[in-house]
This record gives sequence, C-alpha cells and structure tokens, in this order.
Amino acid sequence: MSTAMADTATDAAEQEPRTFESLNPATGDVVGVHAIDDEATVREAVRRARADAAWWDELGFDGRREILGKWRGVIARRMGELAAVVHDETGKPHADAQLEIGLTVDHLAWAAGHARKVLGPTKSFAGLLMANQSAVVEHRPLGVIGVIGPWNYPVFTPMGSIAYALAAGNCVVFKPSELTPGVGEWLAASLREVVPDRALLQVVTGLGETGAALCTAGVDKLAFTGSTETGKKVMAACAQTLTPVIVEAGGKDALLVDEDADVASAADAAAWGAFSNAGQTCIGVERVYVHERVYDSFVDALVARAQNVHPGGGPGAHYGPATLPKQLDLIRGHIDDALASGGRALVGGEGAVGDRFVQPTVLVDVPEDRPANTDETFGPTITVKKVASMDEAVRLANATRYGLGSTVFSKAHGTEIARRLRCGMTAVNDVISFAAIPSLPFGGVGDSGFGRIHGPDGLREFTYAKAIASRRMKPVMLLTTFDRTAKQDSTFAQLITVMHGRATTMQRPAAVVSRLRRSR
Repeated sequence: MSTAMADTATDAAEQEPRTFESLNPATGDVVGVHAIDDEATVREAVRRARADAAWWDELGFDGRREILGKWRGVIARRMGELAAVVHDETGKPHADAQLEIGLTVDHLAWAAGHARKVLGPTKSFAGLLMANQSAVVEHRPLGVIGVIGPWNYPVFTPMGSIAYALAAGNCVVFKPSELTPGVGEWLAASLREVVPDRALLQVVTGLGETGAALCTAGVDKLAFTGSTETGKKVMAACAQTLTPVIVEAGGKDALLVDEDADVASAADAAAWGAFSNAGQTCIGVERVYVHERVYDSFVDALVARAQNVHPGGGPGAHYGPATLPKQLDLIRGHIDDALASGGRALVGGEGAVGDRFVQPTVLVDVPEDRPANTDETFGPTITVKKVASMDEAVRLANATRYGLGSTVFSKAHGTEIARRLRCGMTAVNDVISFAAIPSLPFGGVGDSGFGRIHGPDGLREFTYAKAIASRRMKPVMLLTTFDRTAKQDSTFAQLITVMHGRATTMQRPAAVVSRLRRSR
C-alpha cells in the first residue's frame, strides 16, 4: 500500500464513529450497538440543553407538570416495552423490571405534582429590626443537570435524579451505564414523543471517557450513582470547574432483628433484601444481626427461604445473572475468604458462583473484620451474626465506613433503634420501603456519599435558594445610610442589648422603639 493510501485509510478510520456493544448478561448475545460520544458531542448536548433551559423554566410549575404528566402516561402505557429493554440489558426478570418502572412512574408523578409547593415562593418573617420589609424565599432551577446512572436499576435510580431535576425546571443530559445504554435512549426517546422540538432530556452514550467529559462539560450540577471509588474520581473531575455533585455510592446495609420481632417476616425481608436482583442492590441487605433469643428460629426460616430461591434466565427464575461479569470474581473472593476465616455456609458457599449466575449464599460465624462484612459484595450473599442485645447490634451495624440504608424488625422498639443507626434511611418491619415512598429523601453518609434525591430535599438539590427582600414601608430607623446619627446608633445598640443581651436594667423594647420614633 502506498503512503498516500495508508494516510487515507488512517483518516477514514479516525473519522469512523467509535461504537460499543451492549450485551445480554444471561446469554452473551448482542442487544445493541451504541456510539461512544466524545467530548465535543457531550459539550454540544449541554449547549442544546442550555438553549432550552430558559423555555422550560418559563413554562412554570403548571406547564411542566402537564408535560411530565404526558410523559408519565407514555411510560406507563408502554411499561412492557421498556421492561423488555431492561430485561435484555440486565438479565433481571420481566416482573422485577416492571416493578422498577412502576415505582419510577410514581416518583415522576410526585415530583411534578409537588414542585410548586416545595420550590415556590415562601414568605419569611423579617424580624423586629427589619419589620418594614417583606421577605420571600423561592428556589430557582440551576439550568442544566448532568446525570451518570448505574446499571443495576437503570430506570429507577437515574430517574430519581432526572424526574426531580426536570420538575424543578432544569434540562438534563444523561449518561447511562455502558451496560444499559438502550434503557437511557428509550427514556429520552419517550420524552421526545411528548416534546419533540426541545432538548429536555438528552442521552450521551459511551464508556468512562464519556462520563468524564460530562463532568467538565459545563453542567450546573452532576448527580452520580456508582461505586465509592468512581465517585471520588467524579468529584475530582467536577472540582476542576467547581461543579457541585450529588454522590450516591455503595452500601453495606444491615438488618437488625430484635427479640420481639416477627421472625418469619424478618427472614422473608432478609431473603428479598439479599437475593433479589441477584444481590445487585445498593440498599440491599448484606449483614444481619439477630438477638440471641430468636437467632436459631430466624436462621432456620432464612435457610428455608434461601433454599427455595433460584437464579436463571427463564420465566420461573427469581433473579437473573450477575450483570457485571467482573463482579463474579469479587463475590467468589468474599465467599472463599469468609469460609477460610472460620465462617460456615448454610446455603450456597463454595461453588455458588458460576459462569454467569450466583446461587443464594447464607454465611454464619464470619469474623466482623472480613470483606464479607466490611466491603460491598453486590451479590446474592448474606452474613448472619448472633448478638446479646440491640445495643451490640447497633454498634456492629454502625461499625462501617458506609451509611446508606438499613432495616429493623422489632414490634416495640423499631423506631427507637432506627434513630440510632448511622445511615440515611431505615425501614422498620419492612425492607427497602423507604425507596418506594416519593416524599422521603434518599441518600447516605460516609462512603455511601452525600446529597439527596427523592422528596422535597430531592427537588431542592437541583435548585438554588433565591432570597428577595422588599421594603413595604418607611423604616423607623434606616440602617443602610450614611445619614445615621450618633443618637440613632446609640438607640440601635440599646435595642440590640434589650433584644439579645438579657439585660434587666435596660429599657423595655416598647420604650426603645418610642425613642427610635422620636429620634427620626
């Protein structure tokens, strides 16, 4: 080949769009082929979003609620279609995909319906010193929000940011996980059916470099869901442009079972929290601390449950494959280490991790300092430990760098125990229920991240507080002028002392106000 021909071939290769494939993790089949969007493409998406952000803001709460309501209808009517995309890209059963989508629709309804009440103008008391002023606070949209979503709940989790950001008056640029790009594209396309000529929700697809480009593309805030380590990289990238972030990272959530608990319900909750979605749930149950008086009955009930839960790709399976192939080695490592450290597998254990699927695994007697108890496993495994009291259970549950969710089963002391747990959310006598309640904030502390989605806090996250003070009448004494007299300054000092100094020999406030009037 001549030099000229070689150069031409090289130029053609450079101009050819880069792509990647999304795969069905249960079969390895190619589900779709998607573009790897580069920095220029991401910046152009942000530019388009910004161009339409003013229009979206000016529609007001009622206009946005109407459009988001129509979008909600599209998603609800075509839920089966979206569930098929989720199933193909994650491997989870259709019923679980449908559950995820249904909860998403409910959150979208709440966000659009409550935005005015949460974000609209609110009167504040101006205080005695500024009694001539009216004080109002309202929350204004930031403009353009970047969202980087996960693969384990590719509809519910990113929509916890997208829906609330849109309801608050922002446009959104969404980078879905490279494992579930089709889900992101479906969501954006469904909104374009309602508003075809506006860039309210755009999707950029690609690998890590595309997500990194979104961090520095000029968005006004970025919401990230993923691992703690990746969250740190996102924060570092966003710091270059002082872009604020919301980080929802991993968890090592605990379930506590008190001596008065409904043991059967607790075991059922533990099994669902640990094994559903193949254990790929950031707020899933990974550790259980059980009061010694009910430990044996709880373990028996949990084992019976676990033995009747089966993974697979067919219609009878309770959960699907590990969506992220490399996670299989980590799950295997945690199980093997637990067994080598003196732990016992009552269900599953050695050999539980296959080429694509992981069998439910119940571990007991695992030392607290082993990875199965300290690090996020993100697989269908659970450790169970006997404790002498709920004081011990709380201490062990809190002995983690994470702090996302938790669960407590107790008939008499559930709420009391919940308040002592250092985490963002707790379900009492149920499991993961807080995520399904749109009015409750969702987020963690420690290595589980910061910031909140869902609820009023989730709406406010995508706004800034705007304070407006307006003079209603001429003040008794104008403080912001160079015409203040020494007498007025003295009277002002006395007034502050009376109001805040707890003096007993000074004039009463009414007398001081009278002096203020005479000094004008």
